Amino acid sequence: MSPSLAAGLLLLCGFADDAQAQGRVDAQYEVTLAGVPIGKGSWTVDIAEDHYSALGSGKATGVIAMLASGEGNGGSQGRVVKGQLVPSSYTVTMTTNRKTEVLRIALSGGNVKDFSIEPEPPVHPGRIPVTEAHKRGVSDPMTGSLVRVPGSGDPLSPEACSSGQAVFDGRMRYDLKLAYKRMETVKAAKGYQGPVVVCSIQFLPISGYVPDRVAIKYLVAQRNMEVWLAPILGTRVLMPFKVTIPTPLGTGTMQATQFINALQAQPALPQTTTARTQ
Repeated sequence: MSPSLAAGLLLLCGFADDAQAQGRVDAQYEVTLAGVPIGKGSWTVDIAEDHYSALGSGKATGVIAMLASGEGNGGSQGRVVKGQLVPSSYTVTMTTNRKTEVLRIALSGGNVKDFSIEPEPPVHPGRIPVTEAHKRGVSDPMTGSLVRVPGSGDPLSPEACSSGQAVFDGRMRYDLKLAYKRMETVKAAKGYQGPVVVCSIQFLPISGYVPDRVAIKYLVAQRNMEVWLAPILGTRVLMPFKVTIPTPLGTGTMQATQFINALQAQPALPQTTTARTQ
């Protein structure tokens, strides 16, 4: 798909009325560290008229898998309210060579109603407590990775990076702040080819973390993390096509090798079709 054709599809179906917006993406990702493959994953996002779901899975591969096994799967689901994704539940299961852990979060109206981790982890004395206030006005990590662009213009624009997300992942409450960097053109091995908007990411921990941990300090100090956002055609929602995070061992990258919009598999729309605006 050329950039001009992608833009045309966005005009025809990406600016549909919020109540009618529907779309689906089936994506496959490869994770590399300094160019060396270390993991693979999949992510399916399905947005209907009044509800949505996001399902993902991943596992370690290559040298990492030889040193330590690891895989996980999970999902989020919720309602679509005036175009906004409002999560109701989030569950993830992580399995390593040492244990299996299941994390669950129940939400309502942007507030955490209940959450659990099985088996229950030990309490670290240096961890900043998560207060009730920190569990209000938040999203789960999977829903928080999806960016809904308000308005009626092209979703693939600098405005996509003008928002942020308040996230609770079952342990930690943190904010992700986005800022516009540039536009790029991408080509998946299978599926989407066209423009993406590139945003910088700033990680701001709020609670549920241990301040002295090196990984937390490193992420807070980073100013070169990026997310490349591609469209879920038929909606005003964008999802990650690529994520880059500098590390002491080299750049960590998660990039889509497959990014198939459901609309790409449908017959071409007739030339008489006109755009509908929100």
